[in-house]
Amino acid sequence: MTKIGKELLSQLTSETESGPFVTIMLNTHVAHQEVEKDQLKLKNFAKEAKKRFEKKYPEDAWSAFQGQIDQLMASQNFWRSATTSVALIFTPEKTFVHRLSIRVDDQYYVGDEPYLLAIIKNSQFNYDYFLLALNRDSFSLYENRNHNLVPINLPASAPTTLEKALGEELDKKASLTHSSGEGNTFHSTVDKGEEEEIDHRNYYQAIDAFFRDEWQNERRIPLYMMGLAENVTLFAKLAKNAYLKRDVQIKRSPNQLTKEDLQENCKTIDTKLSEQEKKEYQNLANRKWIEQLADIKQAASLGRISDLFISTANLVDGYGDNPEQEYDWRQELNHLANEVIRMSGSVYLLDTEDIPMGKKILAILRY
Repeated sequence: MTKIGKELLSQLTSETESGPFVTIMLNTHVAHQEVEKDQLKLKNFAKEAKKRFEKKYPEDAWSAFQGQIDQLMASQNFWRSATTSVALIFTPEKTFVHRLSIRVDDQYYVGDEPYLLAIIKNSQFNYDYFLLALNRDSFSLYENRNHNLVPINLPASAPTTLEKALGEELDKKASLTHSSGEGNTFHSTVDKGEEEEIDHRNYYQAIDAFFRDEWQNERRIPLYMMGLAENVTLFAKLAKNAYLKRDVQIKRSPNQLTKEDLQENCKTIDTKLSEQEKKEYQNLANRKWIEQLADIKQAASLGRISDLFISTANLVDGYGDNPEQEYDWRQELNHLANEVIRMSGSVYLLDTEDIPMGKKILAILRY
């Protein structure tokens, strides 16, 4: 789960955030005509949410929510920053905007709790990490967040090229090899191949020193490498950076690749990490677990659940015997998720085959 997603879930279920909550899930686009349709859809959802809100909370004022929605409607930056979809969660005082990389069912919810299931689903197998695109004589850095690879603007001190990192040293070698004095020329005793290899090592040590001494990794997220096998092998041998991961490496030259090509190659990292995560889930089956909904609801209310697995097969529209009560099966699952997270448990929304023993709903108990 992404760190940002985990922090948002924790904040939304904390005692510091009080409802009522209005949640709007919306697929978003960048083309002008599609953006206009998105804006209209948000406007219509706000109208419907107002009706439900005034029916459910007749003593509370809708105006605080409408004001926040109007601000988003008028924000050019909000519509320009479109991803695949977005979760909008409103309290009387705050607006939470969480960009998603998955398609969602366009929908709205009004209730005592925020609707969290899409945020949980988006965070599954979604990893934050840096990608070091490493060449023999240069490097660039990207951040992968929400399945989107973004170039990092490095400071002027960053040794982004070999010449920049070893400029003075290279000049000294050149002067030693081709210097004249009283008609004499002096040559280095080290052959060109050895000199290039020394430069190669020195350059990678300079890169590592930059990452260790100057680079600010405040969120402490991992760093993975992409480069020719000889380059990533050498850098892995020399590096002392605590955040560098060596278990997954993309052994391909990043030179002249587009951002889309780099993103496609990152699937190697994502696949390996998701395989590890799925294996960890299966190991949880060795602990005490329950699968009956009534038992899970009771355990959740008592804070006994450490991990709750919900299958995506459960995400169908469904109402109880009395539709006038506005009962919604998704809301039932959402309430469970809220309770488990509120009690410091973890919730996973996965395809059935990725859940231990292939259950549609499963709770791992703390005791």
